[in-house]
Amino acid sequence: MPAAPSPSPSSPAHTTSRWAALRAHCANIFRLGIKELWSLWRDPMMLVLIVYTTTLAVYSAGKAQPETLSHVPIAIVDEDVSALSQRIATAFFAPQFVGPDLITPQDVDPGLDAGRYTLVLHIPPNFQRDVLAGKVPRVQLNMDATRMMQAFSSNGAVQQIVQSEVAEFVQRYRAVSAPAIDLVVRARFNPALTPSWFGSVMELINIVTMLSIILTGAALIREREHGTVEHLLVMPVTPAEIMLAKVWAMALVVLVATWVSLTVVIRWAIGVPIEGSVPLFLLGTVLHLFATTSMGIYMATLARSMPQFGLLMVLTMMPLEMLSGGVTPRESMPQWVQYVMALAPTTHFTELSQAILYRGAGLSVVWSSLVWLLAIGVALFALALARFRKTIARMA
Repeated sequence: MPAAPSPSPSSPAHTTSRWAALRAHCANIFRLGIKELWSLWRDPMMLVLIVYTTTLAVYSAGKAQPETLSHVPIAIVDEDVSALSQRIATAFFAPQFVGPDLITPQDVDPGLDAGRYTLVLHIPPNFQRDVLAGKVPRVQLNMDATRMMQAFSSNGAVQQIVQSEVAEFVQRYRAVSAPAIDLVVRARFNPALTPSWFGSVMELINIVTMLSIILTGAALIREREHGTVEHLLVMPVTPAEIMLAKVWAMALVVLVATWVSLTVVIRWAIGVPIEGSVPLFLLGTVLHLFATTSMGIYMATLARSMPQFGLLMVLTMMPLEMLSGGVTPRESMPQWVQYVMALAPTTHFTELSQAILYRGAGLSVVWSSLVWLLAIGVALFALALARFRKTIARMA
């Protein structure tokens, strides 16, 4: 009896079977993703990590204000004891400075060694007399450079305060002569130069990358340590379905945590104004999560245990955060570093996030970053899938 002819690719029966197979794949991915969410729900340490990083860590980064000159402890050695030296001493007031304390020259080194002072201003004898005589007396500023941000930020501020007070004292009035040019500074996107606007948003961008890699990598390593990967091998699921389930489940968790942190912590608690479209930022976050979750799975196939995975995280996160343009502008980096980091998803996610959240950019501005994130995500997913298939084949 002749065999029944197989349906042609364009026949209704073949089309129906393809749709049935697609629905089966989607159902497997959905159910496996739900399993990943339940596994995460039963892991209290991961839940604490998610809550802490998206709330307290973001809030602390916004309120730390490392670039701001705030509450700098200062002391003054006044060997002149004149009207000018006292005028200078009273120019250092809160909240920029704490003090100043009047000390003797013998107290300078002990005070700096003990960490009581970040700055010590030494005014020499006959300071006022030399200034009025047209001489150029030297004033010494001692700094504790171990407090790097405070010392470097206050260096220029102290020089400006001393020069301003000396000029006013000599002229007996504020300088009113018209300068050759009138330079008007306009700080766009952050008129008051508030550091919390920058610190909190950049911390959230870094946390999105860190959480997505940790959650997906830990999920795979946890299954391997508990032996549940062997259970998946006997089920009618493919490696691609297993990977896609981990990607969408962990990406959904990070996406929700990102939205909550952006709305509750950054907007409400810190008071950072968000200029651009939040849905557009979340779209970019989804593409970024597709790339970083794939990276987390790839790293988990290289590591044999969670401690090894943690070491890989350190080696990976440091360059991703420091060279993505969030800490230092990419234009200030060597040309070869810019070329290499153009292949990293964090570079384009940082550029996209700053453009949307700071400058209110639309799709016409950030579309290239979205395309880059999609292309990098596809490449990382293909690389991770190939590695994941080899790992499963060795375990089978």
